Amino acid sequence: MSARTAPAVEARTAADLLVGLLPSTVPLTVEPLAPGSGPAAAETAVVATFVGATSVELVLVAERAVAESLAGQDGAPVSLADALRPALEAASSAFGPGVLDVAAVRPLGGDLAGEEVTAFALLADGAPQAWFGIRARAHKPGMIPSQRTGGSDRPAGERADLRVLYDVEMTLTAEIGRARLPVRQVLDLVPGSVLELDRAAGAPADLMVNGRLIARGEVVVVDEDYGIRITEIVSAEQAAG
Repeated sequence: MSARTAPAVEARTAADLLVGLLPSTVPLTVEPLAPGSGPAAAETAVVATFVGATSVELVLVAERAVAESLAGQDGAPVSLADALRPALEAASSAFGPGVLDVAAVRPLGGDLAGEEVTAFALLADGAPQAWFGIRARAHKPGMIPSQRTGGSDRPAGERADLRVLYDVEMTLTAEIGRARLPVRQVLDLVPGSVLELDRAAGAPADLMVNGRLIARGEVVVVDEDYGIRITEIVSAEQAAG
């Protein structure tokens, strides 16, 4: 990485993985951050360093995006860093084996600025709700861990019980297929119009969590409501692909 930027493919994969575990009440989509459109320097950022064959610093500004989810919980409060750690862990897995350090909460400042940062906006209905950046870091020979610890080496007093996140509600949707139409045909739609989807009849439906594919299943009827019987759990690699 002579330019000291995170590899583009891994950076985008990291952003997609992060969104899948971000405890937001609305689905978020990932878009490259346009110059000059980032959050204010005073925004709160959660920053964690990942050390591995590819070492990076992960910067996440998502306090407002997760505030509603965390406010709706019962039980002991959870810190912003611990609430966002599962999403940061997922993002760090895009860079291979390594260790994600304890996250720090601090004002954003210029952490999303600079040519060495690959940054993304996380959008809902076209409006940014959160921001995520990746800064490549040099690693020293002999400092690459042999395995990821998942944060288990943190002192017990610094670990929050992440079971407090279990009641956070996330949006699940089932998708039986898609179709692409020019605007002219969309405007011509009327009751009775039939759309041909890109999936054969009887093919499994996709189950999405906050816009990310996690499983496939068959459509069933439970009482008088539709449901999904899970037939396959989709791995992170399959979902990213």
